[in-house]
Amino acid sequence: MKISFLVTALIILCSCSNKQQSNFKSMEIKNPLSVKFGDPYILEANDGKFYMYGTSNDINGFRAYSSHDLSNWKDEGIIYQGATEDSWTVDCFWAPEVYEIDNKYYLWYSANWKNNPTNEGENFRIGVAVSDKPTGPFKEMNNGPIFDPGYPIIDANLYFEENGQVFMYYSRCCYKNPVESEVADWAREKGWFDEIEESWIYGIEIEPDFTNVIGEPVLLLRPPITMDDKQAEWESRSVTSKEINRRWTEGSYTFKKNDTYYMMYSANFFGGANYAVGYATSKSPLGPYHKADNNPVLEKNIEKGGNVTGTGHNMVLTLNDEQMLCVYHARTSDTGNDRIAFIDTMKILDDGTLVVNGPTVESQIITIK
Repeated sequence: MKISFLVTALIILCSCSNKQQSNFKSMEIKNPLSVKFGDPYILEANDGKFYMYGTSNDINGFRAYSSHDLSNWKDEGIIYQGATEDSWTVDCFWAPEVYEIDNKYYLWYSANWKNNPTNEGENFRIGVAVSDKPTGPFKEMNNGPIFDPGYPIIDANLYFEENGQVFMYYSRCCYKNPVESEVADWAREKGWFDEIEESWIYGIEIEPDFTNVIGEPVLLLRPPITMDDKQAEWESRSVTSKEINRRWTEGSYTFKKNDTYYMMYSANFFGGANYAVGYATSKSPLGPYHKADNNPVLEKNIEKGGNVTGTGHNMVLTLNDEQMLCVYHARTSDTGNDRIAFIDTMKILDDGTLVVNGPTVESQIITIK
């Protein structure tokens, strides 16, 4: 299926999707929100409402919530149903993102692929569905995943260049990707794990009509190889805490500020307390990316007297081209194992440093200039 919009319209309208225009002067938000989502993603649509999408544990598909103020959320029900007879999908519907283009809505998501002749335990691919409304119903576009790199992939995120190019970022799953490193040697010497599997973030250009990819994937981010790397301590906590034999680099979100591309990403086990967010910067959408010295910028606060853990898989919502909000999931001692949506303010300092003011659990007044 081809999308019937021009590249010029894509540039203009995607800029609107990336730079939302809000009518609010101020709003009050208190974390955690009322939405039990992993991997939350918020779209400010042209109808003046905010729509939140995320990973649910109870359906083979996705549901949405709507809000006028980012604080009070209405359940809009299931907006995409997968695992049907004519679908390419089976189960494990994760990490949805929705983009509004030319009065159409495009849902990007991860799911297990039916085409699995070797019975792989993880067979995730990325697909696209389209709807006339932000609340669906969304229908699959391409009768299959957008492409098959030969390994399981999740966590699609798109960046739209001003010249009409579109880039997709994704994470290669840890599954069957054992990587030798000093951390792997250390864990083996302790007798904890025989091998350490890793997930890596890639970028690739895609057709503006979302029908195919252009060129080959480029490796952009991966866990550190040496233990004296500045990022090794926080990115290896799933291993060094003896939690699991995997190191993740996933859940990326890319945006541009001035002439710099910022890629935020999550590390460690999404189901554990050590899930945390860092970022890297580049002068090009396909890198090279350099991880920031002040990582992680969002992590658990229980060692500081708080009750929040598992902070990760974020996106950035920008209001009036000015106020940046970090949208992510986390857990608290009150919410238990459920992943709950959070929103905290963030900013880019004059020297280019990215700072997230969180995690918070108290009421905060967000003022929009």
